[in-house]
This record gives sequence, C-alpha cells and structure tokens, in this order.
Amino acid sequence: MAAQVRAGNGFIAALDQSGGSTPKALAAYGVSADDFSSDAEMFDMIHAMRARIVAAPAFNGDQVVGAILFEDTMDRQFAGQPAAEHLWNVQRVVPFLKIDKGLEDEANGVQMMKPMPGLDALLDRAHALGVFGTKERSVIHAANAAGIDAIVAQQFEVGNQVLAHDMMPILEPEVTISITDKAEAEQMLLESVLRHLDTLPDGTEIMIKLTLPEVAGTYQPLVDHPKVMRVVALSGGYDLTEATRRLAINPGIIASFSRALTQDLSAQQTDDEFNAAIAKTIDVIHAASIAG
Repeated sequence: MAAQVRAGNGFIAALDQSGGSTPKALAAYGVSADDFSSDAEMFDMIHAMRARIVAAPAFNGDQVVGAILFEDTMDRQFAGQPAAEHLWNVQRVVPFLKIDKGLEDEANGVQMMKPMPGLDALLDRAHALGVFGTKERSVIHAANAAGIDAIVAQQFEVGNQVLAHDMMPILEPEVTISITDKAEAEQMLLESVLRHLDTLPDGTEIMIKLTLPEVAGTYQPLVDHPKVMRVVALSGGYDLTEATRRLAINPGIIASFSRALTQDLSAQQTDDEFNAAIAKTIDVIHAASIAG
C-alpha cells in the first residue's frame, strides 16, 4: 500500500462526507431531503452512491491511488466484501479513514478539530480492517499566525497518535478559498508545517492535504521533503475545471477531490451514463494529477 501511495500514478478519491455534509452531497446527486426520513436512510443512500462510484469500471488502482472513507462506510460492504478489503484486494485502491469529529467554533481565524474520544480504539479497529491511513481536517479562515500554528500543532499531535498505530496520517489544514489573505495564510501554513516536520524522527513519513494555492509552487518544499510521503490537494469548493487547472500547475501534488469528483454524477443516470460520467471525470483528474 505504501508503494502504491508513494509512486502510484493517480489521485485519491475523497468519499468521506460525514453526517453534516451528507445532505448537501445527496442534493447535488439528485436526492432531496424529502427522499429520506431518518439518518439511517440518509446514510443508506449516500452509501449507495459511494458503492456505485466504487463499482464503476474506471474506479481502479490504475488511476485512483486511494480512497478516503467515512467511518460508516468502513463498517459496510462493497460487492459483498468489507469496504476496505474490497478496495485493496479487488481494485488495488488504498483505503484511508476520515477520523475527525467536526470543527470547533472559529477562534484566532481558524477552526480547530473537536476532541476525538475513543480515537485509539477506532484506529485499532481500522487497522484490523486493513485501512492504511487516516485523514483529519481543520480549517484556516485568516492569515493569523497564532491560529495557524495552533492548527498545525493539533494536526501533528493527532498525526503522531495515528503513527503510533502503524498507520499513515493525512494532515488536512484546509485554507478557505474565499478569504482575501489566502496567499499570506498559505505562506504562514507552509512555514509552520516545515517547523513541525523538523520535530519528526528521521525515517518517519506523513501525508498532507492542502487547498490548491494562490501562488503555484508554494508547497514545493513539502513535495520535496523526505518526511512527506505525498502532498494531496482538496478541491475546496473549486469546480472541476478550476481545481484541475490549479492542480496541473503544481507538479508533484495529486488530487484528493470530493465535490469535484462527483459534480457530474446523478442518481437519475442509467448505469451506462453514470459509468461514462465518472470515467470522464477520473480521466480529467488523473491527467491533472500527473501533469508536470
């Protein structure tokens, strides 16, 4: 799995919408809130969408290096097999797990991650199910050095907890795409991450998931860093065209898209239409991920 992530010629699919973002994801897919009457039904419907994506012929390790799962998805099945097992054994797609429990209220221009009670037990369970790594998200809303340092410190603290379970953490300090001081925030973020990387023992590797930067090449020092296995990028609200444009001019960074991956998919499509749409999107994201 590490070899596939390190050298795989593709991108990581983010299939990890949680309870709070699921209704919006379903609405974009053509399933309205009137179509389900409970959380259980809602999660059944989002799982059906994810299972349809995973079953598409184009969704395989040739172009899709990995996939990030929501905990509910990890505990379900694809094609009659446990989800993580199916992804790796059948499709050579490396499974990751979203572990954060949402965000705190904004302070110092950032939203830290909420506490994660029971994280050690969850990591033990995920590891036993064949999950390779994790992803944890917090959000930066302003170029506030104190806030950004606090977010990065928390990300590395959780990352070290993940590493202790022999798993690969994807640290995700997202920068909001609409802020006016985005470039300044990204430079502060880079400097803070580099300082924290220096604290990791030699031979230790992590992954980092970042918003596509305002200045192309901003994160090249992370791409080249010996303690970073891969740098991946979220679409962050950019549509597929803009996300792939930005990705293609940042060599060495690969995609880890969610909304941009699914924006052309619909519950109303026939299987042939659906498979053609996801194949086209996978080709576009893959091409941008390997550009340069």
